[in-house]
Amino acid sequence: MIVPPGSHTAFIGKPSKPDEWLSYLYGKIPGPNSPALQFSKYYEGDQQKFAFSQARYKSAFWGVFDTWRDNFSGMIVDATNERLNVDSFRIPGEEGTDKDARSFWQRSSMDAYSNAVHLEALITGTSYIVVWADKDGEPTITPVSGERMAVCYKAGSLWELEAAARFEMDAWGRQQVTLWTEEYVYEVAYGTTEWDQGTKMPNPLGIVPVVPFENRIRLVGGPTSDLANCVPIQDAINKTVMDALTASEFAAFPQRFVTGLEIQEDAQGNPIEPFNVGLDKLLQAEAPDAKFGSFEAADLKNYVALVDMLVQHLASVSRVPSHYFLVNSSNTPSGEAIISAEAGLVAKVREKMLHFGEAWERVIRLCFAVKNDKRKDAFEMETRWRDPEYRTEAQHIDALLKLKQLNVPEEVLWSEAGFTAAQIDSFREMRKEDAKAAAEIQKLMPQPEPQNPAQQGKPLAKPPQGNSGNANRKINEAK
Repeated sequence: MIVPPGSHTAFIGKPSKPDEWLSYLYGKIPGPNSPALQFSKYYEGDQQKFAFSQARYKSAFWGVFDTWRDNFSGMIVDATNERLNVDSFRIPGEEGTDKDARSFWQRSSMDAYSNAVHLEALITGTSYIVVWADKDGEPTITPVSGERMAVCYKAGSLWELEAAARFEMDAWGRQQVTLWTEEYVYEVAYGTTEWDQGTKMPNPLGIVPVVPFENRIRLVGGPTSDLANCVPIQDAINKTVMDALTASEFAAFPQRFVTGLEIQEDAQGNPIEPFNVGLDKLLQAEAPDAKFGSFEAADLKNYVALVDMLVQHLASVSRVPSHYFLVNSSNTPSGEAIISAEAGLVAKVREKMLHFGEAWERVIRLCFAVKNDKRKDAFEMETRWRDPEYRTEAQHIDALLKLKQLNVPEEVLWSEAGFTAAQIDSFREMRKEDAKAAAEIQKLMPQPEPQNPAQQGKPLAKPPQGNSGNANRKINEAK
C-alpha cells in the first residue's frame, strides 16, 4: 500500500506544484473498501462467505462449507471479455499503418495483455495504458490497473487529460511515483518517501501519455463495473443455496423418533442419546410402550425453483444467455436458437468495442507521437475487431461466398473469415509466389505451332488486311 508523506501540507484550490498534484490524485485511488475492489473479489469468487447464515449455522457448518461458493460473477465477465479481440488498425488511404501498429503491438506483448486491459475495465470499471519511449526510442505500451493510477480531466472535457499519476511499489516495499502533465514529467524514485524530492523533466510529447479504458461510461458520473447490478442477485443466490444446503442437513435427511422410552442421564444430569440414528441400522427397546417412527423428509424443490428464478433474473440483467447458466439444461437449444439467444450479448460486446476501440486508437496515435510520425494526428484511424458472433463454419463461409458474388474484395472476405492481419499479409505473398510459379510453368509448356509448314519455327504472320471497304466505296461512287 502506498503511503502519502506525512510532512505534506494541505492546499486550497487547483494544484500548482507536482507534490500537490500527487496528493490530489492519490486521493482518487480506490481504497480497501471501494466498490471496485469488492467487484474484484466477486469476480475471483472470494466474496464474504456465510454472510446471510444465522450465527448458530455458521458455527455448526463452518468446517463443512468453508470453501463452498456458487459464483456466477466470473462467468458473466468472461462471457463478454472472451469476445473482445483486437485484430488490426487502419487509416483509410494510408498504406502500412497496420504493419507499423502491429510492430508496436507485438513489441509490448499486447496480444496477451490487451485481454487483461479489457478484463480489468469490465470488473472494476477502469484500467489504463501508459505509452512512453524505451531506451532505444521505441514506443512501449504498459497496462496499469485502476488500483495504481488516477487521472484528472481538463475542465469541460470528457477525454483530454490535464494530469495523471501512477503509484507503484516494488517487492521490497519501496514506493515509486510518476506524474505526467502536458508540460513536464515528475518522478519520485524508489526509496524516496517525500513527494517534493522528485525529479522534474520536460514532456517531449506535449500531451499526457495515459489512455483510460472506461467501462459503461456516461456523460455524468464515473465508469461502472459490469457486476454492479449483478452483485445483489448473486448474494441472493448464495443465500438461497446456503439455506438449501442447511436444510439438506437438518430436514432432508429422514429424522427418526421414539416414544415411551425412559431417558437416561449421565453423571452431570445431561440426557444420553440412546441411539446413533445416522449410523445404527437397527433400533430396539425393551420397554413395552416404546414406539418408533420417522418424520417426513423435507422437499428441496422449492429452493431449486427459487434459484432458477434468480439465475434467470441474473441472465436478464447481465444480458448473458440462459444456456451459459445451464438453466433448463434438459432442453438443449438448437444452433439457430443459440444464435438468437446470444443477440443481446453480441450487441453488448459491440457497444464495448465502440468505446474500447476509441481508446486503442488513442494508444496507437501516442505510439506514432513517440516516433514523431505525422500519423499521431490521424483521427480517422479505425480499430478492427474480430467478429464477436459465434456461428457454424458452414454458415459463415456460405455467407462470405455470397458476399464475393457482390464483388466484395478478397482481403475483406479474409478478414471477415477470421484470419488475422499477419495471416492476410502472408496470403498476399503466397499469391505472388503462386503467380510466379504459374508463369514459370507456362514457359515450360509446349507452344502452339503455325499451320503453314513454311512458317515452322517462325512467328505467326499477320493476316492480310481485307479490301472490302474499297469495293464498297467503288460501288457507291458508281451510283
